[in-house]
Amino acid sequence: MNTISSLPISTSASLPPTSVVKPQSEQAGSFKDLLLDSIQDVNSMQQQADHAVETLMTGGEINPAEVLTAVQKADLAFRLMMQMRNKMMQVYQEVKDIRV
Repeated sequence: MNTISSLPISTSASLPPTSVVKPQSEQAGSFKDLLLDSIQDVNSMQQQADHAVETLMTGGEINPAEVLTAVQKADLAFRLMMQMRNKMMQVYQEVKDIRV
């Protein structure tokens, strides 16, 4: 049986990385900036998945496993973003309903 460290890891040149770790000095941004960056990352993943599906359907040179991975990754990111939105709306409603 193969160990995890001996499994080959392949990277795809057709799908660029979606996030970059910022230096410690730049991480002190606002919550708004964090949310906007997250939305842009999810949008980027959706666009990459759309491009991968389009390339596959037009007979382009792309591995179907890469397409499936890109679509699942975009779907998971979108569902996570929606759960975060729902939780923030729930908290907003609770704060709004507080009587002073």
